[in-house]
Amino acid sequence: MRLAVLALLILLGACSSRPEYVPRYFAPIGPGEQVLIPYDPPSTEVQLVGRVCRPDEAARLPVVVINHGAPSDPELTPQMQPADCDSEPARWFMERGYVVVFALRRGFGGSTGPIVENIGACSNPNYIGAGLRSASDVDAIVKYATHLPYTLPTGAIVIGQSTGGWAVTGYNTSEHPEVVAMISMAGGRGAHAYGIANEICRPEQLLTAVKRFGETSKAPALWIYAQNDSFFGPNLVAQMVGVYQHTGAQLAVAQVGPYGADGHGLFFGPSGSNIWGPIIEGYLATLQRTPRRY
Repeated sequence: MRLAVLALLILLGACSSRPEYVPRYFAPIGPGEQVLIPYDPPSTEVQLVGRVCRPDEAARLPVVVINHGAPSDPELTPQMQPADCDSEPARWFMERGYVVVFALRRGFGGSTGPIVENIGACSNPNYIGAGLRSASDVDAIVKYATHLPYTLPTGAIVIGQSTGGWAVTGYNTSEHPEVVAMISMAGGRGAHAYGIANEICRPEQLLTAVKRFGETSKAPALWIYAQNDSFFGPNLVAQMVGVYQHTGAQLAVAQVGPYGADGHGLFFGPSGSNIWGPIIEGYLATLQRTPRRY
């Protein structure tokens, strides 16, 4: 893990001499376009609620699909909404020339169908099944996003936060020619076991699932965690990274310093992009998919 972090920091240093971008979109962004995303394979019972955020740009642009986590209180699940276009990650990516698509997976908020990504009992969690089931929703969202008339059909970036990060890691086990990079922000499952911070449901089974996903991964991945993440702390992250990288999977890692009261909220948190933004920008540069600069 230390070597991966060091390599990433070196790459970021190499990018620091490049000129700063000048955001083209200065006006208030607003709520964006609310959409219903058809399921793939086609289903009359499932539609996913989404939001599309577009820069002030006429050309066809690359797309970023951002996948949500799950609320700590299950009773809040029906109230969930796709993130807003004024959110921290939406602004960061739009200012760099990306269309941003948020969507809720099955059973979350207004998305129809049952929630299929539960891990089951904490005493015997099915991490692999949960990741693969949520991955099918991610696939439907990516297919929709890359077939919009104002997006490019290839070069997509797929990001997930927390539970969404695990969904993205599961999605990376299938072929996806539209996608060039997978980014997991504080990704994982089974955290806060029995309501206790830094406790994981059967961590050895989580590591087994990480190994399985690493062995079958298809695209380069970037994982970002904050040091004071109460869901997935540094010791567990180090184990996950070691297992994943040992499979030969292409993985870069950034373990950043503390953020706020709980680093698990880094991705959507105020000014969080000041921390994760340069890391993502540097990583995309290594893939020759640097964010556009106006």
